Amino acid sequence: MELKTSYKKLDKKEFEELFKSYFVMLCAYAGTFVKDHDSAKEIVHDVFIKVWEKREDIDLNKSVKSYLYSSVHNRCLNYIRDNKKFDRENVSVDDLANMYGNVDNDKLVESENIAKIKEAIDNLPGKCKQVFIMNRFENLKYREIAEKQNVSVKTVESQMSKALKILRNELSEFLFCLLLLLFF
Repeated sequence: MELKTSYKKLDKKEFEELFKSYFVMLCAYAGTFVKDHDSAKEIVHDVFIKVWEKREDIDLNKSVKSYLYSSVHNRCLNYIRDNKKFDRENVSVDDLANMYGNVDNDKLVESENIAKIKEAIDNLPGKCKQVFIMNRFENLKYREIAEKQNVSVKTVESQMSKALKILRNELSEFLFCLLLLLFF
């Protein structure tokens, strides 16, 4: 969807078109972060409210799509921080598969999903993989990992952050498709 660039501000018709074009995709995107359909919808609604409130300041010559995705991303991070949704409890590969891969009870689909998750974990760089496994599968806290690895807690945090970012990127298309199926 391309918006007309001749307007100085976003008009009602363009706004409605923008909403219809991106709402479902933005909800799916937000859902990858907050893991809750209602919260994801609320976040996207809030973003669109802000877009409407700031419609006079939006430069239609720039990518509105990028602006929307960035806004949703930032609001999701704020939501996670404010609601303390970042969960460091044990998550096994089977739990991840059940969370994202059980759209269909077909065992073949389930085993393919588990294989994709395991492959993504196996492809992590050495230190990231080691820190991720120690934290998620061996129940070790960052401090304990730091002591065992003879590194600082900040280094462990950095490696864990890097591992999670890589996994999110590796599995994003896979997770995004599954979320779309769940929304429809």
